[in-house]
Amino acid sequence: MSEKPSNWNLPNALTTLRIIMVPFFGWALLAEGGHDWRWRAVAFVLFVVAMITDKIDGDLARKHNLITDFGKIADPIADKAMTGMAFIGLAIIHDFMPAWLWWTITVVVLFREWAVTIARLSIAKHVVLAANASGKLKTVFQTIGLGGFILPMAALPGSWHVWGQVIWWAAAICLALAVVLTVTSGLDFARDARSQRRSAKQAARAAQAARS
Repeated sequence: MSEKPSNWNLPNALTTLRIIMVPFFGWALLAEGGHDWRWRAVAFVLFVVAMITDKIDGDLARKHNLITDFGKIADPIADKAMTGMAFIGLAIIHDFMPAWLWWTITVVVLFREWAVTIARLSIAKHVVLAANASGKLKTVFQTIGLGGFILPMAALPGSWHVWGQVIWWAAAICLALAVVLTVTSGLDFARDARSQRRSAKQAARAAQAARS
């Protein structure tokens, strides 16, 4: 039996760093009512760093067999906390889109994200469900869309405003696709989770009957 990896490793340290970054990111995003371009740029940098470390710690954990119980729990919490703070912060600021639309998107996305995360953790003892293709694509579109709105390029004057408009439309399209994939991948997850858990229970009953 291989030795269980220690919780004291680099992937877990990066995950912990992302959790610590969440309140700083939220403060920078909402500083001066969310209308100070410089603080929004700071928030954008923190968001990008968090997304990059999310990719790095997952790759390191899998490559070097450093997957731990702490990482399984903390990693999705760190991800959802950062993106959740981004959605809530942007809904509070609600620039470039009506407040009701921002809050509708925020409620739909956060309900799905936390429901899937809680469900995934609750069945982890029975089944480990990897993210499906639509879920991964959702994350990509969500990251690009949120990043585009966090950095308010459309608010800059002169020629920057034109590029800002292009970035705004790209971010809006990515966010719209992310919302669609949020719903569809959530439904796919619920179906797969029921199927896998049913299969796991049947296999456990069969094994118990064989031992009897």
